[in-house]
Amino acid sequence: MTTTNRPIKRALVSVFHKEGIEVLAEAFVKAGTEVVSTGSTAKRLAELGVPVTEVSEVTGFPECLDGRVKTLDPHIHAGILADMTNPDHAAQLEKFGIKPFDLVVVNLYPFADTVRSGADEAATIEKIDIGGPSMVRGAAKNSATVAIVTDPADYALVAARVENGEGFSLEERRWLAGKAFAHTAAYDATINEWTAKHWPKPATIDETDHDDEGQPVDDAKFPAAFTRTWDRSHTLRYGENSHQQAALYLDPLDQTGFAHAEQLGGKPMSYNNYVDADAAWRAVWDLAPSIAVAVVKHNNPCGLAIGATAAEAHRKAHACDPVSAYGGVIACNTTVTLEMAESVRPIFTEVIVAPAYEDAALELLKTKKKNLRILKVAEPPKGHTQFRQIDGGLLVQDMDLINATGDDPDAWKLVSGEPADVDTLKDLVFAWRAIRCVKSNAILLAHDQATVGIGMGQVNRVDSCHLAVERANTLADGADRATGSVAASDAFFPFADGAETLMNAGVKAIVQPGGSIRDEEVIEAAKKAGVTMYLTGTRHFFH
Repeated sequence: MTTTNRPIKRALVSVFHKEGIEVLAEAFVKAGTEVVSTGSTAKRLAELGVPVTEVSEVTGFPECLDGRVKTLDPHIHAGILADMTNPDHAAQLEKFGIKPFDLVVVNLYPFADTVRSGADEAATIEKIDIGGPSMVRGAAKNSATVAIVTDPADYALVAARVENGEGFSLEERRWLAGKAFAHTAAYDATINEWTAKHWPKPATIDETDHDDEGQPVDDAKFPAAFTRTWDRSHTLRYGENSHQQAALYLDPLDQTGFAHAEQLGGKPMSYNNYVDADAAWRAVWDLAPSIAVAVVKHNNPCGLAIGATAAEAHRKAHACDPVSAYGGVIACNTTVTLEMAESVRPIFTEVIVAPAYEDAALELLKTKKKNLRILKVAEPPKGHTQFRQIDGGLLVQDMDLINATGDDPDAWKLVSGEPADVDTLKDLVFAWRAIRCVKSNAILLAHDQATVGIGMGQVNRVDSCHLAVERANTLADGADRATGSVAASDAFFPFADGAETLMNAGVKAIVQPGGSIRDEEVIEAAKKAGVTMYLTGTRHFFH
């Protein structure tokens, strides 16, 4: 039976991270493998008892340019790239006196670690590996006869194959090559992400990219090839439903985002926990710098509020919809106090997320609610780009933030009724900022800078209006919370009926984008009802 296994007689080893290399060293010594290595790797292998040949001995040329050039030499790369199943390649190596490699072990300069450390540009540039990726790609291309290893998790497997003399089969070498190409692709994508932010197109270059319709394209936001990479953090028990598999991936250049939350207590996070908690975390920062709390269920808020204290904000947010809050997620944009923790304690909650916790609050939550997932996130959300996968493609857009011209109440246009008084305007501003995180079609009723009724995710706006009113008047022991409240709509009213539903329920002021061909009908209905109405000129769809 013909075998494609190739024993590992000669290896090239050049690794920045030395962890685990002793496993390889022991195998090389036992098998008598010839090892060629570079600089600090050669020194470490020698300390472990491995007879090592320095790369400079093979190339006949010393390392130079502060280590920028070590392995970029035909004596190295021909030994990596020679397909030893090709007689002509073998003959050429013999002619030039070059010996082939059977194994290449490489890991790269820590570019992402350097960026995250806050290093300056010069130090960051020095951690862009050149020789390493060249060796990795060369060995991966030549998987016909060379095994390439970039993952320290594979060292034990390599050591076993070195010791028993089997080496790897062609199928195994192809698999290792695939991992290696993924490794260099992710490495280059990380560099590209950094350069896109730090080395934008200068003003001296006036060529402008255009789309198919001739419109100019911002290459910094929407490059011709969108290249990003994420590192797998861990797999999750399951995805949105139990039959779906799922995993969490992290941006290698970002260690402060919500995905890096420090878990202080409770069970492991689920896929749905991450989705809901991220939505809640974004929502409370929409209301900053005021102290705010959000209660989110199924990626929709069932309560949002501003308070003088965290505890007050939580009580007001929870009161909006106590029924839906069961099994929800709570986010707070300030330190969770003992008083807030005490109000959370009797409520079944899946996750709580905040930037900090009082010691007594954390102790209470950890001891009295053992299954509660307690997350600490040091910084507010910073994401400015949003991705959504569709079949065969990816949609990319700016994140919807509270930063449009129409988000400033000074830019609102009064089209009906008297100008809002101070307290009413505060509620309108709160409602408008809060509507951003409600799934469309979205209608939100607010009073005293807290939600009292939310209609979300309906396929027509009038249904969302009815739902917001119904929730306002049925979820608080029969109290009429719609009367005297204010309302926000995430997009224009296509007909007057939605606005009329709100006004008939006692809403005293409405803020909405405007822009409907029937705006005059809607405005006329507001005037007839004596209701204050502002147009923002900005909408906040959330699909």
